[in-house]
Amino acid sequence: MAFTTTTRGPAGPHRRRVLAGGAAALLSAAGGGLLTGCSSGAGASSDASGRSGDERLRAAAGRASLELLARYDATIAVHGGLAERLRPLRDEVTRHAEAFGTGRGAPDSPSPPSPSLSPSSSGPSPAGSSSPSGSPSPPRADGVPDDEKTALAALADAERRTADGRTRALGSASPELARLLASVAAAGAAHAYLLGSDS
Repeated sequence: MAFTTTTRGPAGPHRRRVLAGGAAALLSAAGGGLLTGCSSGAGASSDASGRSGDERLRAAAGRASLELLARYDATIAVHGGLAERLRPLRDEVTRHAEAFGTGRGAPDSPSPPSPSLSPSSSGPSPAGSSSPSGSPSPPRADGVPDDEKTALAALADAERRTADGRTRALGSASPELARLLASVAAAGAAHAYLLGSDS
């Protein structure tokens, strides 16, 4: 077996110099981090602001889960025939809300719908009514369409919007919260898919 030697050009760096330079860079970066951590309270305040940011994200995700849960409850109340299909997904949303630290007082009582879910009309429209132009009636005051297929599509859209919001929040979350947000967002995307499929 023949040994080959490589020749270095006159300007090429020596291996020892590269290793020494890398070690020096690491030591100076670590030392600089230690010095700034000891000399100012910036490290502690950034940790506290990170925690408060996570608390805000966790609270917002919990509120979104409770709003989604209210959508499920309202849809089941209007379309009792969908209860068997929706109950497992609703139960998952309940567990998501609990994972974010938001509980519900009564497990089967819907929370009031958020203003963005309520249409501008002042009361529920009678079933089967239509506008003078012959188009279907607007959604009910509780935000649930009268048609089952449309109600499932609206629920799928709500799941998709919630999952998208959680995905957008990943960049500003701590690693632990980001994993939870990603997991719940993936579950929400799966729920949207299941709600959109005709079974």
